[in-house]
Amino acid sequence: MKVTVRRILVAFASGYPYQQIFAKVYEYSTPAPQHQSTPRRQRFTIRKRPSIMISHMRYYILLFTLLFFLTQPARGENWPQWRGPSLNGVSRETNLPIRWSPTENIAWKLPMPAWSGSTPIIWEDYIFLNVADRDDLYLWCVNRNRGQVLWKRHLGGGNKKMRKQNMSSPSPVTDGKRVWVMTGTGVLKSFDFTGKEIWARNLQKEYGRFGLNWGYASSPLLYTDSLYVQVLHGMKTDEPSYVLAINKNSGQNRWWVERPTDAMMESPDAYTTPAILRLHSKVQIVISGGDYVTGHDPKTGRELWRVAGLNPERRRANRIIASPTVEGEMIYAPSRVRPLLAIRAGAGGDVSKSHRVWSTNNGPDVPTPVTDGKYFYIVRDKGIMWCLDAKTGEEVWGPQRVRPGTYSASPVLADKKIYVTSEDGVTTVVAAGPEFKVLGENDLKGYTLSSPAISNGQIFIRTDTHLYCIGNRTSGD
Repeated sequence: MKVTVRRILVAFASGYPYQQIFAKVYEYSTPAPQHQSTPRRQRFTIRKRPSIMISHMRYYILLFTLLFFLTQPARGENWPQWRGPSLNGVSRETNLPIRWSPTENIAWKLPMPAWSGSTPIIWEDYIFLNVADRDDLYLWCVNRNRGQVLWKRHLGGGNKKMRKQNMSSPSPVTDGKRVWVMTGTGVLKSFDFTGKEIWARNLQKEYGRFGLNWGYASSPLLYTDSLYVQVLHGMKTDEPSYVLAINKNSGQNRWWVERPTDAMMESPDAYTTPAILRLHSKVQIVISGGDYVTGHDPKTGRELWRVAGLNPERRRANRIIASPTVEGEMIYAPSRVRPLLAIRAGAGGDVSKSHRVWSTNNGPDVPTPVTDGKYFYIVRDKGIMWCLDAKTGEEVWGPQRVRPGTYSASPVLADKKIYVTSEDGVTTVVAAGPEFKVLGENDLKGYTLSSPAISNGQIFIRTDTHLYCIGNRTSGD
């Protein structure tokens, strides 16, 4: 295997631990030991030394390059999917705002026709929004610098309210060239950045009516050249739950697999979004819901492993909303408050007992937790927070209350701060780390289900009345 700067940077950008990257650089950049039977004094002749020197020189050049990039200040990031650039609610950005109001520290605000559970998706100068407007659903493209709508594309009719949510809950995804958006009515469409429609599908027409009690809300997951879509349901249908992979360019299926469950009544329903697990050189798709957590081969959809235990009491209304979170080889899977499971990846089959690391009954219901790998942060629906040791589950602090209210948005972690937004539009900024400390409370006075997005030094928060751009933009170079 040839080691190049490009390979190193791709590995680093993909989230591999730097210790593993260093080890691989050394392994592939140094000569293999010689096992010939020639005398020791003949093994390293004058002719051989230059290649050895070149190999070591290449190792040190590559190592220096890697260290250079590791020590550079974090650049401005896009927010291309629901849980951001790393798919886990964590941003590497710094110098983010901690104080704002409807009239202070606001770069611009854009009027919105209704609330939504979907998150603003940001790529450089473009923002994409899944929008419900009366009976119709639209994809909006907004100029990120001016807060002006560049275009709107009709996705379909049939919008309706189902308890809190409407049919615009799934967040769009983008790769910087195209954008894909799904609605709670089953419409899935692809557009380029000019608004030209590339392809369109309707999953309800193809595979039957969605049977979730409170409407479909899972966001698609974009990884390499495929979209991964889950439909986990059962309360209002006898049709099986399923997962499918779709070619992002053509819109054609790569595979469709049934995801079996023995969950009862409403418990098969899941409003979660798939996650990505990178384990050594392998990648898996993690699905949570229907009383189980499963790992799937991204190329075939084959189930690789399964963990039970999300519903040990076999409750009949154990629908799951909070999505799985992956950090390193750890998978954190919430249920309906109790329990939240911490699972170690790495084996096949039923690993319910062998790979459970810890659990807690202080999990969330709606907000998806966030972790940096050291601390694990939970926000309960009533604004109660816990910080646990991410590896052991031991309590670091908590319970601690932030502003009283109901919390549906998921917290984001950036700049050593946790941003926690209530349905009242109040974002509490909490210091990350072993001591609970509130750094600021910021009230936008609007009904808010959408999770915050962070890009180039700015925070984007969507209420029922406006999309707010908070703070000053930093360079994206």
